[in-house]
Amino acid sequence: MRRRLAESLLDNVRMSAFEPFSETSLDPPVRGFLHRPESPSGDVLVITHGAGGNSQSSLLLAEEAVADGLLLLSYPLHAPGHPEKPRIEHLPKLQLPTLFVHGTRDPFGTIEEIENARKLIPGKTELLVVDGAGHDLGFKGKTKIEAVPGRVLEACKSLFGMRGL
Repeated sequence: MRRRLAESLLDNVRMSAFEPFSETSLDPPVRGFLHRPESPSGDVLVITHGAGGNSQSSLLLAEEAVADGLLLLSYPLHAPGHPEKPRIEHLPKLQLPTLFVHGTRDPFGTIEEIENARKLIPGKTELLVVDGAGHDLGFKGKTKIEAVPGRVLEACKSLFGMRGL
């Protein structure tokens, strides 16, 4: 789901070239792809994996100011059926603008729970609600919601002041 949304966002940005990127001097190492726009604007969009990946990188921005904003797609606030174990301990450390994109049927957190989590973040936050979507944000089968990538892009432009997107 995140890969498809990221691809849609990148399509909107019209990336022309990419190259492998690896920084192994960091702990943990960072690997990915660097996409260079046809017309550089000075803005950078970093897309990384979610909770199923390396747990040290979803928490990096709570410890170091290495970005100007954070986009959380279907943030897994808690495991399905376990709201008593919220994943919120790092949220009060976030000082940067944060955009949550969350479906109204996401079992990893209700809209109300996400709203309460937003209050823990000292930086500016916004919530983009995707009506009728689950954790996949409407990118699966019959529930596909075509407008989501465009809505996310517009919300990013608004919150993060991204000129070149």
